[in-house]
This record gives sequence, structure tokens and C-alpha cells, in this order.
Amino acid sequence: MNIPQNDREVLRKLAAEYMEYALLPVQREKMELWKALNRGEMRRPMVVIDQLPWNELNNHGELTCLCKNAFCRGLEHDLRQTLYKWKHFPVDMVLEPYITARKCVYNSGYGIAVDEETLALDKTSGVVSHSYVNQIQTEDDIEKIKDVVVTCDEEGTGLWFETVRDILDGVAPVRLGGGVQFHLGIWDNLSTYMGVENIFYDLCDRPEFIHKVLERMTASAIAGIEQANKLGAVCNTALTCHCSYIFTDELLPDFGASKGPVSQNSWAFGLAQLFTSVSPAFTEEFEIPYISRMAECFGMLYYGCCDRLDDRLDLVKKIPHVKKVSCSPWSDRERFAENIGPELIMSNKPTPAFVAGDSFDGDVIQKDLERTVEAARRNNVNLEFILKDISTVRYQPERLTQWAEIAMKVAEG
Repeated sequence: MNIPQNDREVLRKLAAEYMEYALLPVQREKMELWKALNRGEMRRPMVVIDQLPWNELNNHGELTCLCKNAFCRGLEHDLRQTLYKWKHFPVDMVLEPYITARKCVYNSGYGIAVDEETLALDKTSGVVSHSYVNQIQTEDDIEKIKDVVVTCDEEGTGLWFETVRDILDGVAPVRLGGGVQFHLGIWDNLSTYMGVENIFYDLCDRPEFIHKVLERMTASAIAGIEQANKLGAVCNTALTCHCSYIFTDELLPDFGASKGPVSQNSWAFGLAQLFTSVSPAFTEEFEIPYISRMAECFGMLYYGCCDRLDDRLDLVKKIPHVKKVSCSPWSDRERFAENIGPELIMSNKPTPAFVAGDSFDGDVIQKDLERTVEAARRNNVNLEFILKDISTVRYQPERLTQWAEIAMKVAEG
């Protein structure tokens, strides 16, 4: 690959800065704190900030990419975002002591292209409102759902790895990583194929039809998992799953120290966000049997996202290998802490609304976080905070730095 000299210089400078931070003793210290949390021996609540409104954060040009080559620009983009987070709101972020060159692995999905109408709400952020066309209305339509196909481009992988290693020679060690980290939230996909309202009607009016759809989706996902296992294409060295750090004695005891690129050595995540609007009985019938079959394939599972789960934790606990459960802003955190027990991690999602309003009130944020810590403490619960799904900070990046300082003060309390 022909790499312009300027691109080389840009990447080497960024990588050198990255390695300066990645080799600090604090990286291993934070890794050990995450391992303690993940084995149920929390030393203190852990804190993450992720899923950011990057378009609002480049006030001083720190995120402006300078590389001309598309491949280099992608690597530069990742390095700049990582460095930005580390400098401005690192909280319990962990940096690996090397640069990862990603494998060329592709996931086909379920074989259905989304048919939708969109209404742009914010041209700058790209936030849109979607109206989905129902493409699965009859039993014949179920056949549109194809098995997930995972493919590996070995030649491309080798080229990417050698290119990154050549560019960063003498500056940073380079490791090969990546692969497929499986998203088992089939309802997220199905909602785009059918539309949420249509699904809700069919849950009530045509439950057997929905079961047939779910059976096909589940079989499709498992076929993809099995194929990825045969190819050794499962992501097994990622630091995070669904924004949460996943260092564990069993699966990832040290940087890059996975047991092999197959699903049983890896994490996956599952969710059924639209089920916030249905009863636990619907979750028991239409989610738990299917997510359980897929979860059996993995070593550990992160479950939930924006769904309300405090009223159905007894069901979530039945999912094989579940390790972390999302306590979203829509969950009753006291009830959640009372019911999750000491074996699982309460993955609390503080509301991003507190950094998105007309004004920023640090006292409100601190009291909100302290309320969660107290609920966890009363019930001997292992706790992490993940501030995510941040759609805006009103072009005031300093709000994230302030939130981070408050959260660490509460966590280290």
C-alpha cells in the first residue's frame, strides 16, 4: 500500500503520544479494578463515558484528521478519538500497550435491507426519525431472513497488519485483533424490518407468527456464530462489550490474553429494548427462550441497554452466562439493586439528559449518582456507571469533563 509521507508522520506522532499514556502504571491498575468488579469483588464503582456526540467536541481541532489516504485516515480517526477521551474524561478507561490492526472480517446480517422513510432532525449530528416498512407480513416473508454469513479476508487482513506495522515501526508494537462481537438483540433488527407498532400488534394478534419469525432469526444468528467459530473469527481480545470493560480471570485476564477466537471464550451482548413497553410475561415468552439459546454459545453475556429490567430481573437471571445487566434510566434503580443479587454486575446508565439540558447542574448529577451508589451499597451489589447515548452536550465539551470529575469523586468516595 502506498502511504504518503505526511500520513506516516501524522500517525507516528499520534501513536507515540498514545504509547506514552498506554505504558503508564495506571492502565494495569485500572485493569485490575475491572477484574475485581467482574468477579464480584468490587473495590469501588467503576466509571465509563462512551457513545459521544463527536460532532460537538472538536472546538480546538483535536479531532480534525489530516491524513489523505483513506486507510490511514481511519486509523488516525480512532487514535484521535481515543486520545481525546483520555485527555478530557478518562474516568476508568484502559489503554492497551500496543496498537491493534483489525482483521478484515465481515458479517452479512440477516439478508434483509431496511426499507424506511426518514425525517432528519439534526443535520449536524445525523439524528433522524425512522418510519419502517413492514417487510415480514406473511409466513412466506419469513423466508427473506437468511442465515448470517461471516467471511474473512485473509489477504486483506495481512495487508492491513503489515501496513500498520510498517508505518509504526519503532514507535508502537502492533497486534492483530478484532473479529465479530455478536449483537444478539434480534429485536433491534426485527423492529427495523417490521416496525415497532406492527410488532406490538402481532405479539397480541398473531403470537404464533411471531414465534416463527423468532425461530428463524435465532437459527440464523446461531448459524453465523457457528461459522465464525469455524473460521476463528470471533472477537476475543476486545477490552469492552457494549461499552463495558470485560477483563475477567476466566476469559481475558490480561491485555490480549484471550483463550482463542471462538464464542465460548468471548462475550456477546443481548437486549430487547422495545420490550420496555410490554409486560414481563411477554419477555418470558418471546425473549428469554431465544436469547438463551444464543447465549449458550458464549462465555459471558452483557444483557440490556435502554430497556427497563428492574421488574423482570428474575427472568434475566435465567439467561445462560449472563454477567452484567443494564440498569437504564427507565429502571427503578432501588428495585433493581434489591433484585439483582451479588452474582451479577449492576451496569447503571446515568441519564445523559443532565449533560444535554439548557444548563449544567453538577449538584443534581452528584446527588443522582450518590443515590445509585447508596442503593447498591445497601444491597451489597457490584456497580458500574456507563454514561452513554449522549446525543448532545450543547456544544460544550467541558460538560463531559465536569461530569467525569463528579462521577470519579462519587465512585472513589
